[in-house]
Amino acid sequence: MIRVAFATTDRLRVNQHFGAAEGFAVYEVTPYKSTLVGVAEFAEESMDGNENKLAAKVDFLAGCAAVYVLAIGASAIKQLTAKGIQPIRINEVDSLEDLLHDISTGVSEGGVAWIDRAIAAQAKANGSDRFAIMEKEGWEG
Repeated sequence: MIRVAFATTDRLRVNQHFGAAEGFAVYEVTPYKSTLVGVAEFAEESMDGNENKLAAKVDFLAGCAAVYVLAIGASAIKQLTAKGIQPIRINEVDSLEDLLHDISTGVSEGGVAWIDRAIAAQAKANGSDRFAIMEKEGWEG
């Protein structure tokens, strides 16, 4: 299971720039289903370069593996990646339903770099890094 956020005003599609996002929807995604677990709404922000507005958004996204946005600035990318959150910029207004299906498939089948990294990091944090466990048990390849 991974958590993924979407910059959205209507909870139907990704339609917001990260810095000016008025809302985020957070989902837990498994190979079999996606569940809405959180929603945040923020005051309308101008695209003025005010970096202080980013902190609350980054803090809200703590625990997410990724955030989907229409656009994002360099400062926001730096802050998100420092917290282990992969920003994903899309070029068109995509439906959350389609994106959640793609993410669920990635969780199930692997082969999507950011999803694979997120699952590996989660496993390591939970102490279930199977390779570390095998090494401790004296496994040799």
